[in-house]
Amino acid sequence: MKKITLLMSLMLVLVLALAGCGTSDSEKSESSGDSKGTFKVGMEAGYPPFNWTQSDDSNGGVKIKGGNEFAGGYDVAIAQKIADHLDKELVIVKTEWDGLVPALTSGKIDAIIAGMSPTAERLKSIDFSDNYYTSNLVVVVKKGSKYEGATSLDQLDGAKITAQLNTFHYSVIDQIPSVSKQTAMDNFPAMRVALESGKIDGYVSERPEGVSASAANDNLVMVEFEDGKGFETNPEDTAIAVGLKKGSDLKEQVNEALKGISEDERVQLMDEAIKNQPAAK
Repeated sequence: MKKITLLMSLMLVLVLALAGCGTSDSEKSESSGDSKGTFKVGMEAGYPPFNWTQSDDSNGGVKIKGGNEFAGGYDVAIAQKIADHLDKELVIVKTEWDGLVPALTSGKIDAIIAGMSPTAERLKSIDFSDNYYTSNLVVVVKKGSKYEGATSLDQLDGAKITAQLNTFHYSVIDQIPSVSKQTAMDNFPAMRVALESGKIDGYVSERPEGVSASAANDNLVMVEFEDGKGFETNPEDTAIAVGLKKGSDLKEQVNEALKGISEDERVQLMDEAIKNQPAAK
């Protein structure tokens, strides 16, 4: 009886040991698959036509991690092409603008593809790929306002102007003569609401966002400036690139992916993003 009991005990220990090994191997495999098989990209999903939030996967929308919504836009299209080149699944991690760099440096995301410029200040903490878009600055104003026909910064004299928090857009407002510089705002939807309500007279943005806003909302119009009469900017400010962790092995691969996207294709992707953007709110 003692021998039988001992044998049964040994068999039970063996079964439990094998079960434990099986679970460990499975978990290890799953973890390894996740780290090797995904390309986690951070963006606001609130800056059309570069990126926005939508309810389904239409027009190339990609599901946002941790929810039932999807991200669409130019940045998503670029991110998808990079993910395809890397042979990885694209995962969109919706992140507030101020949280993008910390999310990258902490390893929560692998890259920032969010209409971000490779400024000298940002280069102190993260790396950037080659540029994937270059744009000009405009001001979005309310249709019918006295600023609608402005062609130079001088014609915005005294206007109440704002821009997004922690962007170079906010710093160039000082170039407008006698400007009434308003408190920076968190995102573009908030600025559009403030503009329609009369709280501000306009906000600074990049041309694609200006085209997007005016195309989606009849009450908004984009003001462009004549040569030499608009904002003075550095090339690094108007260029847009992929943000990467310092020393990331992905940099070379991301640049290879970007080289495979011709200028004509980039223009086409932006045109499609402007066409497919959700209505401005």
